[in-house]
Amino acid sequence: MNLRHWLCTACMAALPMGCSRTPDVPTEKVEKAASAVSYFKVDPATAGAISGSIHYVGRKLPRKAIDMSGDPACVEAHRGKAYDESLLVNSKGGLANGFVYIKSGLEGKSFETPSAPAIIDQRGCWFTPRVLGLQINQPLRISNSDPITHNIHPVARSNREWNHSQGSGEPPITRRFVRPEVMIPVKCNIHSWMHCFIGVVDHPYFAVSDAEGTFAIRNIPPGDYVLEVWHEKLGTQQVKVTVAPSGRQQVDFKFKGE
Repeated sequence: MNLRHWLCTACMAALPMGCSRTPDVPTEKVEKAASAVSYFKVDPATAGAISGSIHYVGRKLPRKAIDMSGDPACVEAHRGKAYDESLLVNSKGGLANGFVYIKSGLEGKSFETPSAPAIIDQRGCWFTPRVLGLQINQPLRISNSDPITHNIHPVARSNREWNHSQGSGEPPITRRFVRPEVMIPVKCNIHSWMHCFIGVVDHPYFAVSDAEGTFAIRNIPPGDYVLEVWHEKLGTQQVKVTVAPSGRQQVDFKFKGE
């Protein structure tokens, strides 16, 4: 056998080995590797809380009437009287719809994403609620309870902007936001007065002030934090807060009007 023939024979014999398929990795091992995320677990024995209030100080302005005459169904839903909801203040100065969240102090901690969806309903030609919060990748479910078509259009910057019309009786829409963003304004391209705002954060420590202007954030690990409040008309405020083990902190914000 000459050298050339020997080399060809050797190469042919080596081919099956060179093309052999890498052994399959068991599916269960792949699934375990994909799910091996280390989530921070709060010790219930040392968890604390932050609660407080948001007040509006100053002259209370009359609410602006909303003209819904372009859609008879919207007029009927409000019996002809609808008012702007961007600044809701009760008789004692309590400010509703303030988004309160821990802005810093949780770095290095990862929190499990809730499987339960946050919900927006289009009812009475409003987005309800007007302000809500959710975690990154948490499902957001949007429904239309009105007998007319609406449109939901989150004008996101850090996340992807999208725009979806939803007719009466159509099934809910489910979407997710993959990056933190405070806040995402939402509008309806059909009804210009419809607005809401979504706060997307990477942890569960947020709240929205109620009709009395109060809020509470619970199950917080001890630490030093920056707490921020956002309001669509009045801007933002920040305060440094230390949560001691099992501590309860009271934080009160005041926004000055005209």
